[in-house]
Amino acid sequence: MYTGIVAGTAPVTEIKDEEIIRCLTVNLEKYLEDLEIGASVALDGVCMTVVSIDGNLVKFDAIEETLNRTTLGKLEVGTLVNIERSLKMGDEIGGHMISGHVWMIAKIIDRKERGKGIDFLIENPPDARPYILEKGFISIDGMSLTIGKVTDDFFSLHIIPETLRVTTISNKKVGDYVNIEIDSRTQAVVDTIRKSMDVKK
Repeated sequence: MYTGIVAGTAPVTEIKDEEIIRCLTVNLEKYLEDLEIGASVALDGVCMTVVSIDGNLVKFDAIEETLNRTTLGKLEVGTLVNIERSLKMGDEIGGHMISGHVWMIAKIIDRKERGKGIDFLIENPPDARPYILEKGFISIDGMSLTIGKVTDDFFSLHIIPETLRVTTISNKKVGDYVNIEIDSRTQAVVDTIRKSMDVKK
């Protein structure tokens, strides 16, 4: 589990495409404390398992399902990814509970700088639409964010300077894709209400 409070970014140093997996090597120099093989690390919000550690270089294997559902299949050597270590007992939960199980990707359709912040419009995928609610939580590339205006076509995000400083979001441009994970509590409430309404019909 994660909180959506990204610790920082790290570069992808090597990518090897094998028959059914993609091997990603990331330089986790700043995030190695107590890291062990088998531990979970979120890369751009995707929960990944540490396969090997060689100095600062940490290797992860992405299976076909992960590559099809997330942006990890689009990574290139040198790309920065958002990093969050998994939640430990007693850690502060500053964002919201995130599983690292990305639902889908969505395209950035607009970007506007507002003072020191940036406003984004993200396409509103049909499968996620019932769960994307104004002032609700969403995870974008592993960042816990509050949703702004919502329409059938898009939802807005207002990114503050500190988030821009710590994460990769400042590098995103129109046409780029981001990973989306829906807030599990929102999903549970919406699905319960929908099932209740179906029963009443």
